[in-house]
Amino acid sequence: MVHTDVTDVLIAGAGPVGLTAAAELRRRSVACRIVDRLPARLPFAKAVGIQPRTLEIWDRMGLVRAALDAAVPMRGQLTYVNGVEQARIDLALPPEVPYGFAALPQYETERILDEFLSRFGTRIERGTELVSFTQDADGVTSRLVTSSGAEEEVRSRFLVGCDGAHSVVRKALGLTFEGGAFPDEYMLADVEADWDLPHGYGVRAMHRGADGVVDDLLVCIPLPGLGRYRMSMLVPPELSTARQSEGADRSRDGVEHGLEGGRAPSLPHIQAVLDRLAPQPTTASAMRWSSVFRISHRMVDRYAEGRVFVAGDAAHIHPPTGAQGMNTGIQDAYNLAWKLALAAEGAADPRLLTSYDAERRPVGEEVVGRTVRHAAEGIQADPTDPATLMLREAQLLVAYRGSPIVGRPDPDGNGDGPQPGDRAPDCGGLAGEIAAYPSRLYDVLRDRGHVLLLYGHDPAGNQFDELAAAAKELSQGRVEACAVLADGGPADGTRLPVYRDSRGEFGRIYRAQDPTAFVVRPDGYLGARLCPPTAQELAAHLAGVFRTG
Repeated sequence: MVHTDVTDVLIAGAGPVGLTAAAELRRRSVACRIVDRLPARLPFAKAVGIQPRTLEIWDRMGLVRAALDAAVPMRGQLTYVNGVEQARIDLALPPEVPYGFAALPQYETERILDEFLSRFGTRIERGTELVSFTQDADGVTSRLVTSSGAEEEVRSRFLVGCDGAHSVVRKALGLTFEGGAFPDEYMLADVEADWDLPHGYGVRAMHRGADGVVDDLLVCIPLPGLGRYRMSMLVPPELSTARQSEGADRSRDGVEHGLEGGRAPSLPHIQAVLDRLAPQPTTASAMRWSSVFRISHRMVDRYAEGRVFVAGDAAHIHPPTGAQGMNTGIQDAYNLAWKLALAAEGAADPRLLTSYDAERRPVGEEVVGRTVRHAAEGIQADPTDPATLMLREAQLLVAYRGSPIVGRPDPDGNGDGPQPGDRAPDCGGLAGEIAAYPSRLYDVLRDRGHVLLLYGHDPAGNQFDELAAAAKELSQGRVEACAVLADGGPADGTRLPVYRDSRGEFGRIYRAQDPTAFVVRPDGYLGARLCPPTAQELAAHLAGVFRTG
């Protein structure tokens, strides 16, 4: 029997990407449903690496503590070629970056996000599959089928496809998904190793033949648990799914990506590779799971059509080099969710939702291109200097300059500071009027939406309160404001919360000397940098985000 339910947003797919979108929407009091065709969470450590930028997002959302408690640090990588150790790679970041690299099995990431989502009274509807949808000017009508075969019709204002590489949403929209597949197949296994390699370091061991081509490979990423790793390696001929299918197209849509349903590797398969390539003698044991997987690289031609959007693997797939995939998808979802929240409230300017494709598709294209290049040539082939390379791998250099909803770069000589469209960097030493300890900027931003940061020496003389009142009125109360004062300035000339830049870190990192207004978006990016700040320029920026009429 078909009945119709109504919600603001329907999300198809309850992996890390869909869960991020749902959690952020519910955190903003937007009604949504999230469905997944699987009856239960998969127990596989597929995506493992957690980038510093993802931890910053989880900080802003208020769930980073649970992730930090469950994860293990990723301190670097040990590399071996033909048994000879190469230069060690240490994953070092500037001191103002609040989080380092981490490793967390995907099933744990999903558990943490699922538990956070449940705080808002929303749970994954398991065993429920989106099979079709239609959209019109006012919304989307979707047809769901539950595990019992019952059908349900859902009417939503928006639909978000986070349903993976074989996305029903992407195919129904008619989006292209151009790219190709790598010829090699790999084994994955979650096992324990009894070696005594340094804690927190991954291992990449390879063998190069006489022609210099890599013909054997072992990659180990540390997991929570003593001596536990997610290992990947080239598949032996007897486990090749290509051989089993004799070249037939095994996937239902021609996209060969992810875990395969063929024979799973056993411990002897894993041990044989360790015997050949491990940097020291070791025995694998306590296997939790194993699989064969393939890698493709594909990219959609657009991230949205009308009221329907795609994110994560539904929009882009690529090699796992550098642990970019899941983290990129989480950023897709977070970028989209705060915009959908404003649209669902009727508070968004029409340009806001179109900015999702404008901002995120170039990021997806860059990640696909870079990971394909690194998979073929190695990360060491990247000509970027090591410090910049590390920031890029941490996804801290993702930026939206030129986006239709961010302001122009600062015209007054502060071009070396963060500009509109750039990530708002963290800093320390912000001393409040009451607390006896200094705060970090991310403490100030946590669990908030848009924030207007007003920097200067004299709040009264720089009209901080007038600017804050204008922002509040133009956004219907959705922009919060606070003052960041250069140390020594008077704090009694404003009604705003005041933080002193006691160590000068804010002024140094943001390259702020004269009075400046920074609009920080809900996703932690700068929407505007105004120097000197005026109500007119502030209003012009906010008009591109909020519906003012």
